[in-house]
Formats: sequence, C-alpha cells, structure tokens
Amino acid sequence: MKEITIHSPATVANLVCGFDVLGLCLEEPYDIMNLSLLDKRQVIIKTTGDYPLPADPALNTAGAPLLEMISALDMDAGFEVTISKQIKPGSGIGSSAASAAGAVVGANELLGNVFSKEDLVRFAMFGEKVASGVKHADNIAPCIYGGITLIRSIFPLDIIQIPTPSLFVTVVHPQIEIRTSDAREILRKEVLLKDAIRQWGNIAGLVAGLMKNDYDLIGRSLEDVIIEPIRSILIPGFHEIKRQCKEAGAIGGGISGSGPSVFMLSSNEATAISVELVMRSIYDRIGLHYHTYVTTINKTGVKCIV
Repeated sequence: MKEITIHSPATVANLVCGFDVLGLCLEEPYDIMNLSLLDKRQVIIKTTGDYPLPADPALNTAGAPLLEMISALDMDAGFEVTISKQIKPGSGIGSSAASAAGAVVGANELLGNVFSKEDLVRFAMFGEKVASGVKHADNIAPCIYGGITLIRSIFPLDIIQIPTPSLFVTVVHPQIEIRTSDAREILRKEVLLKDAIRQWGNIAGLVAGLMKNDYDLIGRSLEDVIIEPIRSILIPGFHEIKRQCKEAGAIGGGISGSGPSVFMLSSNEATAISVELVMRSIYDRIGLHYHTYVTTINKTGVKCIV
C-alpha cells in the first residue's frame, strides 16, 4: 500500500486515581488521518478543519513521532500526512495522542508492520513531549492497544492490557481550553504519605474491580486525593456534575486527562444518557458552551481503513 486512512480515537487518561499510569480508549470521537508513503526521508504535514496545526513536523504532535520512526528505518522512506482534527486540542480527551498514535500506526501499516506496538508507543510519546514537554503514555497506550491499559513503567516501557468490562462512557467537554503543560504546572511537588497510601489503594482497587467486573469496587476506587482537588478548580461546575451524575446512577468518574472534559462511567446505555442530560442541564444553567458524547470503550484502538 502507498496510502491509507486512519481513524484515531479519543482517550481518557488517569481514570481519576491513576495519574499518568491508566488510560481508556473511546469509541468516539476520533480524528481522521490520511497517510501516503514517500520514497525519501521527509515528513509533510497538512491539516483540514477548524483547528490549525503546526506545519513544521518537529513541532507537530503527528510529525515528531514520524521523524523518530524514520530515523529508526534502514531505508529511504517518508510520509505525507493530512489530519482532519475532530478532537479539539486542549480538550482533555487525548487530542495530541490521537495525532501521534494515528500517525505511527498508519505509517507502520504502510511499511508492512515492521514495528511492534511497544515500538509505536515509544515513537508516539515524542508527540506528547511536543504537546506538554513530558513523555507520557497514558493516552498513547490505550489509543494504540485499545481498551484499558496500565503503564507500569515508562523507562523501560512496560504496558499491561487490563480486561475491559462492558461500560458506557459519558463525556462533557466545556468549551474552554486547559493546556496539559499548564495543568501540570499547578500540581503539588510533594505529597503527604497518607494521601499516597490512599491513592495506591484506589489504583489497586480500580484495577482489581476492572478485572473482576466488580462495578461497586470500581466506583469506590474512582477517587483521587492528590490531583483532582487541585485541577478541579479550573473546571466550572465540576463538583456539582460529579455529585449529580452519581445520583443519576453513574458508577463514578472525574476529570478526563488534564481537563476540562469530565467523564462518567455507567453500567448501561440508559444510565449513560441520563448522565448526559445531567451534564447538559448544569452547563445550560451556567451558560457555558459544551459538547457531550455518549460512547463505549474501544477495544481495538486506532483503526486502519484500507
């Protein structure tokens, strides 16, 4: 193949208590990317849609990973990428990761799948470094692997796929932007031991709950005593949304990535739709524009459309 179309999905990082180590892949929304294979070492970036992106590949979250991929190839090859960005940058649902992961998965397909998924995550993290100044994989890994992933370690890279129960995901994206780099900057540099212990228990409980299909344990474990108390002040109506959504039957949820999006998990579609109505009513009253999504967990990750 010389050309391919990619659907690269949004993701929810952290899953409340798992800062930088847990991530979940969404069925919708997704970016649409077209990649062409070139016969020389270069990366050409083009964009369509409402969100202009840097044309310089070194400054583009899709371009930087492709430059790293090219440097690892023992052949003259390059890529032209056209990105139709559907996931708004700064939304908190993995916009930069979708570009990075989609680019490397599509490029690898054009090359005959010469790289492993783990290799692709390594390349794609260079896109996250462009976006936030830090290499992290909690959006990248689920986008490439699908489902829910645990990133036990970055150096060396160690990714564990977690069995994915049947869950519905409701997301509200208030139309404000929170840059990941800014959201990291406000975090505390030191954590009390008692808070760390509680957080470790929640992460372990969440992973166990997912593996056992224990929705009650999942709900009890969706608690963050370290990151959420600080970042939530940046999101209008956050605590009201979280409280009322749980009253409407949601299992639990919280900030998606660095925000401003908020996600809630539900055991069935009817509850997920009720949760969406709660989110809409709160932001309608506040007078803040928003988008909502009711979707499921994408168990395959980036899709190649031949």
